[in-house]
Amino acid sequence: MTSQNPPNHNTLIFCCPSIFSRALLFLLSALLPLNFYIPCLGPKRLLVSPSRSRGSYLITDHVLQEVPEIRDYKVGMLNLFVQHTSCALSLNENWDDDVRADMSDALDRIAPMDKKGNLYRHSAEGEDDMPAHIKSALIGASVNIPITNGRLATGTWQGIWYLEFRTSRHSRKVVATIQGQKA
Repeated sequence: MTSQNPPNHNTLIFCCPSIFSRALLFLLSALLPLNFYIPCLGPKRLLVSPSRSRGSYLITDHVLQEVPEIRDYKVGMLNLFVQHTSCALSLNENWDDDVRADMSDALDRIAPMDKKGNLYRHSAEGEDDMPAHIKSALIGASVNIPITNGRLATGTWQGIWYLEFRTSRHSRKVVATIQGQKA
């Protein structure tokens, strides 16, 4: 099986709602109370992560660098969605590297590799394939982070994690979408 290498740059994709969607939003806004706010849908950006092997990586700074539109929002929500089934995104501690190592170790105990070939039926891509799918399902493919005054409203010790569950290096695509009110 061959795979295409992702581009080495980010691709900016703007959402253009259909005429039907705009008409529906117009009708809904007429029926809703005046203080109800329908957020504008901001740009979507496709981020291509650096090629990484198994582990937990702090990517907050990478996201802030690659999605500078965050600064344009007074209030909003950033959604990050990874387009793969053997990795995950999470919010967790950003200060002590041991937390990321411990997380990887704990997930390995929950869904171990199938070294003998008798734990899982699905093993099409190797002994780490099915455990990667299990870990991805447990952690999740997306995170939502509030935006306040052009900054991510994370807690003091919170950071955005990218968790890669495959042993070999993979480059992953993450879709970043912002909804909110611009400043």
